[in-house]
Amino acid sequence: MSLHAAAARVLQEWGAPDAEQQRLRTAYLAHLQAFPDAMWRQCHPDHLTASSLVADAGRGRVLLTLHRRLDRWLQTGGHCEPDDATLAEAALREAREESGITGLVIDPVPVLLSRHEVPCGPVRPAHHLDVQHVAIAPDGATPSCGEESHDVAWFELDRLPESADESVNALIRSAMARLGG
Repeated sequence: MSLHAAAARVLQEWGAPDAEQQRLRTAYLAHLQAFPDAMWRQCHPDHLTASSLVADAGRGRVLLTLHRRLDRWLQTGGHCEPDDATLAEAALREAREESGITGLVIDPVPVLLSRHEVPCGPVRPAHHLDVQHVAIAPDGATPSCGEESHDVAWFELDRLPESADESVNALIRSAMARLGG
């Protein structure tokens, strides 16, 4: 099964938690139907991406990365690659690359969808149609900063950086609810 077909399948089966998420799910599925290259950064102006919020084993902290281009604290994530078989695998690969943590365990069921404008590609405005997951780090995991970040750090749930925008905060709330924390 292609990544495109796997993405369509997971989105068709995903139970959106509210009306806005259902609207995004419908829009993502329409985008996949309209664009055979919807999974790749070459699809302009919008394309699907995959991300994950990494939580520590105790579920009291989350790992955020200070994105080099955007200069904001975000969850790990990014563009899909040809070797990714699923969106969850793409999100997991990105989390490993950006955090330096091995042994991450990802929930294959998306937590949220987020459509956000990005400085990506030759057409503006451009958007990432992000499919967001949650991953758990092994006990005692120590992150290291990847090439795409200025920094990577653990944050207590009640001490998130001020530059974390509402989309990051919404992902954290939804991921912690999924994890029962």
